[in-house]
Amino acid sequence: MASTSDIRNGVVLNMDGQLWTVIDFQHVKPGKGGAFVRTKMKNVMSGKVVDRTFNAGAKIETETVDRSDYQYLYKDGDGFVFMNTADYDQITLSEAQVGDAANFMLENQMVTLALHNGDPLYVELPASVVLEITYTEPGLQGDRSTGGTKPATVETGYQIQVPLFLEQGTRVKVDTRDGSYLGRVND
Repeated sequence: MASTSDIRNGVVLNMDGQLWTVIDFQHVKPGKGGAFVRTKMKNVMSGKVVDRTFNAGAKIETETVDRSDYQYLYKDGDGFVFMNTADYDQITLSEAQVGDAANFMLENQMVTLALHNGDPLYVELPASVVLEITYTEPGLQGDRSTGGTKPATVETGYQIQVPLFLEQGTRVKVDTRDGSYLGRVND
């Protein structure tokens, strides 16, 4: 058993027989009353996000989650196939387990898989990835970095908003947490 002082981002808690990962936390010590910990947690299986508050010092049950580096190989029907680069074992994850990470994964890309007792839970991507724009409307003369945005489809098929001056074939950096455009990449 652990206490609320052990709550950190990425910690996996076992509550009511379900696994929840901590997305965000804040230790609060108000002027009146006892301290508490405010958390935002995501259900590992369903993806549901909830806010939960714990009194300071309360006992919580944490779970051990192993993180291993895997290489994303390909999509096979409804599943995504990954290979452990250490022992070349392959594992298939469902679309629910991969979640929004599918929007940013390219074949042969390295990712981190979170495993609990050998069972895959979810995919962790780096904070940003570099993708190529495969389709966007052409920019007009006078479109510069200040101003509006337009939709653009990247090589994974995901659509993001980019500045008006970007063209097809441009490589861009994309935030994997919210799908936002971070900047152009010059090779």
